[in-house]
Amino acid sequence: MRRLIRLATERIVAHIESLPRQPSADVEGAAELARALREPLPENGAPYERLLDVLFDRAVPKSFNTAGPGYLAYIPGGGLFHSAVADLIADATNRFVGVWLAAPGLAQIEADVGRWFCQMVGYPKAALGLLTTGGSLANFVALVTARRERLPEDFLSGVLYTSDQAHHSVQKAALMAGLPPSRVREIPTDARFRMRMDMLSERIASDRASGLQPFCVVASAGTTNTGAVDDLAAAAEVAREERLWLHVDAAYGGFFVLTERGRAALRGIERADSITLDPHKGLFLPYGTGSLLVRDGEALRRAHSVHADYLPPMQDDREFVDFSQVSPELSRDFRGLRVWLPVKMHGIGAFRRALDEKLDLALWAADELRRLPEVEVVAEPQLSLLAFRVVRPGLDEAALDALNRRVMEAVNARKRVYLTHTIARGRFLIRICVLSFRTHMDRMQMAIEDVRAAIAEARG
Repeated sequence: MRRLIRLATERIVAHIESLPRQPSADVEGAAELARALREPLPENGAPYERLLDVLFDRAVPKSFNTAGPGYLAYIPGGGLFHSAVADLIADATNRFVGVWLAAPGLAQIEADVGRWFCQMVGYPKAALGLLTTGGSLANFVALVTARRERLPEDFLSGVLYTSDQAHHSVQKAALMAGLPPSRVREIPTDARFRMRMDMLSERIASDRASGLQPFCVVASAGTTNTGAVDDLAAAAEVAREERLWLHVDAAYGGFFVLTERGRAALRGIERADSITLDPHKGLFLPYGTGSLLVRDGEALRRAHSVHADYLPPMQDDREFVDFSQVSPELSRDFRGLRVWLPVKMHGIGAFRRALDEKLDLALWAADELRRLPEVEVVAEPQLSLLAFRVVRPGLDEAALDALNRRVMEAVNARKRVYLTHTIARGRFLIRICVLSFRTHMDRMQMAIEDVRAAIAEARG
């Protein structure tokens, strides 16, 4: 056992130490590698060292370097090593936390994490925090809960409202919750890609007049497309006036509430009925760490609690939580430790300072891009994400899109940073999202240098 851990730790530490020197992404020859790794079920075992070689020498390097400092694509995850150690402890001890009685101390640790998150956003004591596999599952649980609270059992006339910039998981969650696609309304956005509240109110009134049942608004606190933050206070007011459930998808942006600037940008989030947060984004933890907060914890129980004769007794005392009674899952991993351990070791102040740094770096990058000739910052950083494009007189939109794609590909070919794009209002935009705890000013300077060089190459 010690040998397994020692050899794995040696490879892991070497891998982490080399992250700054690794390419920001390398998927060349990916299909060939995948075919080479495809194999039948083995009848006999293989040497452990050889298996580590397969992982660290072949499989891991051929990927996006999502734990590296140059990963500025999509919404970066962090991969704090402390959480990996926590997972080792949780998996090795293999305790079941779905029912409080099965592991009271560990269930309390996870409940504490949920309570911390509720305190961060300003929720009352009656709120409940639930850890999930990610934002997609959190959004699903939120919509099931909203449907249970706001609609009758025959809910097919219910209507959900979100913006035309919302994450695709909102549409997927609505579908899985039983809502037909025709009952999901995409509300247009303003010049800053934020949901237009006037058009939201108009659409709600129109649907009521048609005999439908508006029941839920999903606002965004940091869209994946452009980082837009909807006017959450205004959304809360519309939801209050119309008696709708307000869910805020803050998977990307929610933890910026720890900072003074983030708290201002997310003003009104405390009025939401439910909030999705992703610790594997804003707290820099490994993928697979999401969360859902619900202002009235009893709403989660009403939506998910069922009885089974073979389960241990459930807790009537609301001081303790049976996670299986507030979520879709019974068998589940012990997720709380991967949050609890790093937060207890470093304190929330360390995370706050890191998030403040990401806000600073995004603002700096936007300023530097504006200084470059032919660059237009289309989406200013409302948090730590921005989007820009190269503009050139005389080129039509198709030619501009092709130019920007070449610029992005040239940046990525240098392999110091990795950028991705989005299509917003029919235009190809290049995105920069700063969220890795390993990304600092030196790497952002590389990013601007590479954008400048890529534009010069495209000009030539």
